[in-house]
Amino acid sequence: MPPQSGRALLFDIDGTLTDTDALHLQAFNHVFAPRGHVFDRARAARELMGFSTASIIERFLADEPPHRQSAIMEEKEAFFRELASEKIQPVPGLMALLDLADRAGVPMAAVTNAPRLNAEMMLAGLGIADRFKVVVIGDELAHGKPHPLPYLHGLHVTGASAGASIAFEDSRSGIRSASAAGIATVGMRTTLGHDDLIEAGAVMTAESFAAGELLEMIAAQMNW
Repeated sequence: MPPQSGRALLFDIDGTLTDTDALHLQAFNHVFAPRGHVFDRARAARELMGFSTASIIERFLADEPPHRQSAIMEEKEAFFRELASEKIQPVPGLMALLDLADRAGVPMAAVTNAPRLNAEMMLAGLGIADRFKVVVIGDELAHGKPHPLPYLHGLHVTGASAGASIAFEDSRSGIRSASAAGIATVGMRTTLGHDDLIEAGAVMTAESFAAGELLEMIAAQMNW
């Protein structure tokens, strides 16, 4: 079908398309524990998940020279990719939702603070790399999440308007990014609970993409 003018679905990847937060937590502890930083899920949700690589470096590796900062973060990401390479599974209901959007001609974008290698590995592992009009990488822009720029860029490439689109996020920084871009944002409860997601700016929350209330909201907004 021809594209539906003005509408788009924009998805974070980590914790939204696939629940990878436990693997990221393991990888962060692998490189940060020897440096005195140990994370449980609650601390990781506050200080790591959804944040750009640059902001994590600024917070936890400011005393390291630039070449060591890059090496430490690449060690973390390589360890994550090793852990995740055979464990990527879609959040329930995702594939059916992507099929609905394709049939309705609604373009989709992936918007993430993950490094491009990670993003491409996860999308390929899910078998959905060709479903997105663009993969927006926060660290490749002047600002990553929680700045609205990544979502504004996603809207621009898909030719969509914020008021006619929906974003899906699981982190505070991601919800703030999409909400600041003017997009109604659904909080996916893979890591944070309902109250935390709503406080960050989500208009509603869901455990999966198969939730009936969520599907009704998407159908009304997308007019399908």
